[in-house]
Amino acid sequence: METEMRASRNGRINIVLQDTLPQIERKRSVGFNKQFQEIEEAFASFVGIKQIKKTIKQVYATVLINEKRKEAGLSSNEQVLHMLFKGNPGTGKTTLARRLAKLYVELGILSKGHFIEAERADLVGEYIGQTAQKTRALIEKAMGGILFIDEAYSLARGGEKDFGKEAIDTLVKHMEDGHKDFVLILAGYPYEMGRFLSTNPGLESRFPFILDFPDYKLDELMEIAHQMVRIREYQLTIEADRKLRDYLYHQLAAKGRHFANARSVRNLMEQAIRLQAYRLVQTENYQPERLMEITASDIKFEQE
Repeated sequence: METEMRASRNGRINIVLQDTLPQIERKRSVGFNKQFQEIEEAFASFVGIKQIKKTIKQVYATVLINEKRKEAGLSSNEQVLHMLFKGNPGTGKTTLARRLAKLYVELGILSKGHFIEAERADLVGEYIGQTAQKTRALIEKAMGGILFIDEAYSLARGGEKDFGKEAIDTLVKHMEDGHKDFVLILAGYPYEMGRFLSTNPGLESRFPFILDFPDYKLDELMEIAHQMVRIREYQLTIEADRKLRDYLYHQLAAKGRHFANARSVRNLMEQAIRLQAYRLVQTENYQPERLMEITASDIKFEQE
């Protein structure tokens, strides 16, 4: 069972707790192939993350082999699991991090597997000393799980005298102290995250895993749309499918700054389901095939 506590971006911390004690107890009692299969299953619904899944398998393999080396009396190095995600809006950074927290506890990599999502206001104080205190408290809450900080570059936006720098310094210190049962994931736009890493000399070296989340391609966006309506037991007509594909093609070509990849597609499909419901109620046509059908008239864009 998963217990979720999420809030909109208003300074409150979002926490997702994983009730996974049975999985923790079994830890790594099953073999490689089984564990790799669990990773495949955990991310089966994700589109276009082949390289990222490969990296996660490498992480788990390294952790397990280190444990086997200890059992054999050989030297081993503790695997640092902190990550940095670089990608534009709607490329799946937050969604993947949430899923990763659940997977890591099931694989025995983390002891609790809870997920804490935070932003600048949750770490940066208003007076000297408050920032370090808030940041340490947040890290303490995250022990055994994942602390995810989106738009992390905002911590460095105020310059040398801004308290955000104190938050960065505190994070860097505790990344080493608690790395055995704590994962920090910083996320944000590619260019801004590159500049952010330069704000602290030791920051980039603390992240052995820097993952790029590329913009989705046209076929991938269509796959996301089809997946979304299929799960809800809807289907696009040929005309609706063609209309959506044409729109996405032009959005990708224009590279508009308001287009948010999978997030935009999800918003379009959710709107289409609402418009379909409105249309059916007006016509009072409730035949099963009509209840499932999303037509081109249900696909609406901002310019229409």
